[in-house]
Amino acid sequence: MTDLEPRKGTPSPRLTEAEFRRRFLEQFQDPTYDPLQAELGRVTDAAWDAYSHSRKSPRTRKAGPGFADPGYDLSVDWIAARDAIREAQRRHDDPALPARILLISGSSRSEHTCPGEMSKTFRLTELARQVVEAAEGVEADVLDLSRLASEYGRHIHPCKACFSTSPALCHWPCSCYPNHSLGQVQDWMNDIYPLWVAARGIMIVTPVNWYQVSSPLKLMMDRLVCADGGNPDPTLTRGKNAKRAKEIEMAGWDYPRHLAGRLFSVVVHGDVEGASDVRRSLSDWLTYMHLEPAGSLAEMDRYIGYWEPYATSHAALDADEAIQEEVRNAARTLVEAVQAQRAGRQVAAGAALREPRQK
Repeated sequence: MTDLEPRKGTPSPRLTEAEFRRRFLEQFQDPTYDPLQAELGRVTDAAWDAYSHSRKSPRTRKAGPGFADPGYDLSVDWIAARDAIREAQRRHDDPALPARILLISGSSRSEHTCPGEMSKTFRLTELARQVVEAAEGVEADVLDLSRLASEYGRHIHPCKACFSTSPALCHWPCSCYPNHSLGQVQDWMNDIYPLWVAARGIMIVTPVNWYQVSSPLKLMMDRLVCADGGNPDPTLTRGKNAKRAKEIEMAGWDYPRHLAGRLFSVVVHGDVEGASDVRRSLSDWLTYMHLEPAGSLAEMDRYIGYWEPYATSHAALDADEAIQEEVRNAARTLVEAVQAQRAGRQVAAGAALREPRQK
């Protein structure tokens, strides 16, 4: 018989109380906190108690009807995330509502933090937004991932790779976060999942960072693993019971594709190398999750100011009207594919093409 016992042996990450207290108090370095040392001491005591007793989900309620184990204590955080996804799916399926197109700006650069300047990615996303908002029967949602670097309390925590132990252990939506005992809170993904679910079309615009997508985009991608084969019922595995999840998988798992059928567009821009590789990687990832390409014009990889100074890269984009129009064409192609899908017909290849103006 296959050995389903989880393999163990990595070093423990548990902290001593002294080290925990030192790390916890690091977040209160501003002199404004100096008069509050007694209060901070009591808060640190409470935080240590939560950590030392591993209270990941301190607030729970019974799962109730519709779950394999209605009497299981489910995290209220997870229930709220599940309910938001269900409402997003209802909006996705309602023919009386406008079709939603999710535009994702993948750069972490903005003028609101260290770089002091907006990204070209955001500018290209804005071009796409204008196309979507001018179209009939569709509405745009913009997900600007630069907020991960510039907004207080905005995090996408890393994927813990539960799926690699067993897909049944990877819950949809992700139940790894928030983890209150470890301070792994304010996770953005519970807001992001409903955006993907509600959308009929997804357009990702990203720069190339060291031959890859940006770090915020990669964090989001990894955390979307639960959308492709993940388990929508944590009571099946009684939470994070690895051996039970393996047993469930071996008994037969259907790998539910929670985002299947949505259409996608990918726009990748670089300055030296790697744009085509990143575009193919993103397209392969989305196709593997059973999303559908909107058309050849909706997928593009280009260079802006190839091997030119970074200081003048926005001026290079200003001058490159052809790339600007190609981005509009990608958005038009996605919009027309979404409209066609909703109407139960197929859009003709290249129907959205507009000739770019000559430079």
